[in-house]
Amino acid sequence: MGEESDLSCEVAVVGAGAAGLFAALTAASAGASVVLVSATPLAQTASYWAQGGIAAALALDDSPERHLVDTERAGRDAVRRSAAQVLCDEAPARVGELEHLGVHFDADRRGVLALGLEGGHSRRRVVHAGGSATGRRIVRQLSAVAVDHPRLTVLEGARAASALLRDGRCEGVVLAGGVAVKARATLLATGGAAALWSRTTNPPGSLGIGMALAHAAGAELADLEFLQFHPTAVIGVPGREGFLVTEAIRGEGATLHGPAAPGSAVGERFVNELAPRDEVARSIGALLAQTRASSVGLDMRAIDPARFPNVVSALRDAGLNPATDLIPVAPAAHYMMGGVVTDLHGRSTVPGLFAIGETACTGLHGANRLASNSLSECFVFGARAAAAALDEPAPGAAPATSSPAAPLERPARASQEALWRDAGLVRTRAGLERLLGDPHPLARLIAQCALEREESRGAHQREDFPQTDPALDHRHAVVGGDERPRLAEWR
Repeated sequence: MGEESDLSCEVAVVGAGAAGLFAALTAASAGASVVLVSATPLAQTASYWAQGGIAAALALDDSPERHLVDTERAGRDAVRRSAAQVLCDEAPARVGELEHLGVHFDADRRGVLALGLEGGHSRRRVVHAGGSATGRRIVRQLSAVAVDHPRLTVLEGARAASALLRDGRCEGVVLAGGVAVKARATLLATGGAAALWSRTTNPPGSLGIGMALAHAAGAELADLEFLQFHPTAVIGVPGREGFLVTEAIRGEGATLHGPAAPGSAVGERFVNELAPRDEVARSIGALLAQTRASSVGLDMRAIDPARFPNVVSALRDAGLNPATDLIPVAPAAHYMMGGVVTDLHGRSTVPGLFAIGETACTGLHGANRLASNSLSECFVFGARAAAAALDEPAPGAAPATSSPAAPLERPARASQEALWRDAGLVRTRAGLERLLGDPHPLARLIAQCALEREESRGAHQREDFPQTDPALDHRHAVVGGDERPRLAEWR
């Protein structure tokens, strides 16, 4: 570490997606000096591609209590109720703060927010910006505000390689290249790990880098076996493989159809399109296994193209016309419910080290995330972590040491294919034990957590344990430094 080039601040935020940007702006607006570390140019993070919206109880016929019921139902008796209560209570206020920051949400001519319906929700409560361009609109606006904020320094093209530790406390990060960013609190907001799987909706950088960095620093991880597969990702179209077709389109009436019988143009519907994602993904997977087809058809011919312009445009660019064609879709790795264990203010088990967004695991999502709760989580827990970070003590005078470096390289294709094969929609003991020998450390941890959970629950399906075990309700596979999972009860 070169002292002459090192940086000092009060709060270091690693990752410039929705969670990182919002936390950085919250801390800076409270008067803190903030350094925001972004591996990519601003507005090119995974959040940029988020087609879903923000789930918040804003309608007259809705309430945080109803939102909580839906969240717990989707999470399959594994949701940490205290975390879900925080999200459902505080999400409406965060929507208001985003509007204050200049985000323009879709509304009718009278200015009333247009609320969408998505799978697992009992009410229309999903706020969008530009239809299915919500992530893009929010990240662009927050990036513009961040660049102009006088207390916020943005480091684009910089990657955090390890944590700075002194007496068991995190006091910043070391960037690839050796420059240190010293801080009283470090917030990891590097996104999830779904790009570890060979078939994914995620951009290439979603490799669990923040999780690996935190674990190398001594932080606990949890729920790594709970990886959500999005039901409707485009398949078999060069250049658009894995492109996600937002669930909001099914909320507006699009339907799913199996392979067509001889002489028929359209196959039969086979699933409730607005069931929680784990149900829909499993139903598609089972039908594909039964018929040996590669895809099912998403019929969005009755959907107004103006409602979802970026999806329609992307499909047309790929040679698909959603006004006349059924879109070939199949499940793909999409969202990891697991991550760095945190409390309700983003604190990890290492003092001074926080995690937010998809990097974190509060237990909010349980075994299956409710649609659009993820963006809500970014803003609710991003704000909470930013406030808690300001209470951390200043770094000491003694020199800090760096933790082991997290892997920054993309995993080998063989590791990605092994995760898809052995930790995909359906798992077996033999496949998971085979994955224990994979060279990628997170692949091994995922396998260990999945082996520990001898049941099927939500996004985790075991062929050898097909039933849900009530004895495992609200129990979570937690991995510490010894890398042996233990089942802990969270309420």
